[in-house]
Amino acid sequence: MANEQKVTEAKVSQEHGKGSWEQRAELAQAGLIEHYWNSKLNLFNNLSPCNDLCNEKFHYWWQAHGVDTLVDAYVRTGSSETKGYISSMYQGMLDRNAGVWPNEFYDDMEWLALAWLRAFEATGEEKYKEAALILWADIQTGWNELQGGGIAWRKPQLDYKNTPANSPAVILAARLYQKFGHEEDLAWAQKIYDWQKAHLVDPDTGFVWDGLNREGDGRIDKAWEFSYCQGVYIGAGVELYRVTGDKRYLTDAARTAQAAQERLASPITGMLPSESNGDGGLFKGIFIRYLAELVLVDPSQAAARELLETNAQTLWHAGRDEQRQLFSKSWTTAPDPAEDLSVNLSGVMLMEQMALLEKRGLLHSGSK
Repeated sequence: MANEQKVTEAKVSQEHGKGSWEQRAELAQAGLIEHYWNSKLNLFNNLSPCNDLCNEKFHYWWQAHGVDTLVDAYVRTGSSETKGYISSMYQGMLDRNAGVWPNEFYDDMEWLALAWLRAFEATGEEKYKEAALILWADIQTGWNELQGGGIAWRKPQLDYKNTPANSPAVILAARLYQKFGHEEDLAWAQKIYDWQKAHLVDPDTGFVWDGLNREGDGRIDKAWEFSYCQGVYIGAGVELYRVTGDKRYLTDAARTAQAAQERLASPITGMLPSESNGDGGLFKGIFIRYLAELVLVDPSQAAARELLETNAQTLWHAGRDEQRQLFSKSWTTAPDPAEDLSVNLSGVMLMEQMALLEKRGLLHSGSK
């Protein structure tokens, strides 16, 4: 009932013209909890409405982004209720993952480690720090010299290296260095970044390719053009710039942001494409999160800010179910009757990033 009251109050505020991106983020978070939270599992349902088979598969990395999105809300509000959901997810993740943190996918573990590190920074609770460090120790075992280095995508396939397993590891290592000051973490971040840039970034444009040697033939998957890959490489450059002050990292990030906009966004509307449901439902949310980080460190990135504002305004007015406060995979059309958790998390992430940019005074226009 408390959550339904939040939704009602936020709706009333919007109707009376008092809305802001913060109010929109609050509505989005309330919709997420109301329609996806599973109090028996202490996790989010994979689908809303949830059917009998909804949670048959454990989407470890979707849940990791669920944690990260709750941390967004907690940092913004300081809500004890939100803090409780984060703590519940800590236990829910352990229970669903057989009582341990690691799994066989290095990228999955990186996302959860990033979420727990942010949870530790926000709450000061040692259990989140410990979980992040356990995961980081396991992630480092993914580095090998096959394909010239890099972190493998998963443990049974150590010769396949991709952007999803490497750029988030850079973000994690750089943030660990910033938080705890261990030089070896900075060395890891720079080593992984250098491998990523040398092997999976187009030297002519800065556009980021997905992976190398997926089928054992040494080929690069250049045809896989995902917003996800652009976002994590942007984030890697931003975090290394933050901890080193070296502007070449910021230049790299800005170049990739420009390439992503030119390659992926509609030249007419400025909208990012639908990347379907399932795992693809999270791709735009990841891109948006780290594009916003670029704007935070370099407010002169006008094109990036405009892309964020265009997509957020359109999603809010055209890609949202006003009754359920849920979002669509396309951001230009109404949600389907049932939407994956991945899809909705991306919408919530966008609202949270807009609220953050609004709070920092970095938006040219308010919510409208």
